[in-house]
Amino acid sequence: MTTVADVLRAKGSSAIHSVSPSNTMLDALKLMAEKGIGALLVLEGSSLAGIVTERDYARKIALQGRNSGSTPVSEVMTRKVHCVLPRQNIGECMSLMTTNRIRHLPVMNDERQLLGILSIGDLVKEIISEQQFTIQQLEHYISGTHI
Repeated sequence: MTTVADVLRAKGSSAIHSVSPSNTMLDALKLMAEKGIGALLVLEGSSLAGIVTERDYARKIALQGRNSGSTPVSEVMTRKVHCVLPRQNIGECMSLMTTNRIRHLPVMNDERQLLGILSIGDLVKEIISEQQFTIQQLEHYISGTHI
């Protein structure tokens, strides 16, 4: 089965987008909109402090009538962040996301260095690709043609 490292490699060298805990939620929302993403990692230096998502904004700012321009990310971010290792497979990632109702998984190495982030979309794309390959192989087998 495909590993997290395989998916990161297939994504290419994508930058890790982040904010600091002291940034405002408005800063975070602007960056998410600019990059077309739904989550940002919250970093204190090079250490992962949390994750902030559009869902966090909707539930902790918009629905509570708070001001995104004056509310720091630290008051909104999710501090308990589920992370994965490069050697884990995408099935484990999907299970972790489903069980915990999350859409993003930071990838850390054994030394707790941040390597990237996976979204549910990244995993679904990979699963579809694997299934298409399997179907293609079965079609070739059934028709008697060889690749």
